[in-house]
Amino acid sequence: MPTSDIATVDRIRDLFDRIAPHYDRLNDLLSFGLHRVWKEMTVKWAAPVLGGHALDLCCGSGDLALRLARHVGPNGDVTGVDVSENLLAIARQRSQLQGWSNRLQWQLADALDLPFAANTFDAVTMGYGLRNVTDIPRSLREIERVLRPGARAAILDFQSSSTTHEMTTDRPAHWLQQTYLTQIVEPVAGRLGLTAEYAYIRDSLQTFPDGQTQLKLSDKAGFARSSYYSIAGGLMGVLVLQKRDCEEST
Repeated sequence: MPTSDIATVDRIRDLFDRIAPHYDRLNDLLSFGLHRVWKEMTVKWAAPVLGGHALDLCCGSGDLALRLARHVGPNGDVTGVDVSENLLAIARQRSQLQGWSNRLQWQLADALDLPFAANTFDAVTMGYGLRNVTDIPRSLREIERVLRPGARAAILDFQSSSTTHEMTTDRPAHWLQQTYLTQIVEPVAGRLGLTAEYAYIRDSLQTFPDGQTQLKLSDKAGFARSSYYSIAGGLMGVLVLQKRDCEEST
């Protein structure tokens, strides 16, 4: 899927600006708190190094970035990037409350046009962002560009329906995902007046590439290695990418 038929940068920005005040609470409610486990798995797959430089794309309220900060330690630093200023404001406040503002910085920017030099970061994460960018191949190329040689990226998101069918052998995984979205996510969001905003998840999954397609797009983006892991019973997936090291590039 080179370009999403659903998302535009302005629409995505407006959507996340609207849900920002409820974002963290809904994450806990809708995942029964399990999003913390999935995000920690994602950070470990990205393999941040002590004292290193890490990047969290589509950082939202800062969950993954704060986890990265724990892994890079006091001598490392983390940059969180998002298009929603409202979410970035929450992320800044969270990092200040935890006393980590000196090792975290937050930047308003588009994941398709990152304001960083090539070969800058030792690890990159993205949580629930790849599905929302307007050009997935371009986003993957940007991730590959800013990673240092040999470094990894890990991208957490919902699995598309086709992914669920492909990566698991039984149809119940697809049924579980649809039931989760229609019977849990949308009704809970509706109590806060956010039915349309969270119904967008189901719509966006219709055009989101499946795991095998993500792997093919990653190969075309220039990554040396790519793997796709189905987690949470097929509800979620993590794409793990590794940039070519210097020897492989020559």
